[in-house]
Amino acid sequence: MKNKVDIAWTENMAFEATVNDHKIMLDASPEVGGKNKGPRPKPLTLVSLGGCTGMDVVSILNKMRVQFDGLNIEVEGELSEEHPKVYHTITIIYHFKGKDLPIDKLEKAVNLSQERYCGVTAMLNKTARIEHKIVIN
Repeated sequence: MKNKVDIAWTENMAFEATVNDHKIMLDASPEVGGKNKGPRPKPLTLVSLGGCTGMDVVSILNKMRVQFDGLNIEVEGELSEEHPKVYHTITIIYHFKGKDLPIDKLEKAVNLSQERYCGVTAMLNKTARIEHKIVIN
């Protein structure tokens, strides 16, 4: 299986990416010649990580028949000082909403995603330390 995206330069520092027939505008900040028309590329890596693990966790919890009212995932990456600047530490915080949520099953779902299923985690683990926390609201 292959994934393919198309990224076309539009103007200045802006590019339009086509991903699975969806358009995403990428741009730089005005300080470096952009017009802030879209997100920067590196934070989109964190979006990919959050989306990948989130889909895993929802799928696993559904199979466990755990009902929850909401899930919000915060992903924060710390960049190295030297070039090429890469994420050296990434923290994922899973915010679950619901009543009487079984913490053991939440932890199991998150751990399965992080240790076995999330391909984005597997890729980023090669360059960064990935930590996670679970918060129940």
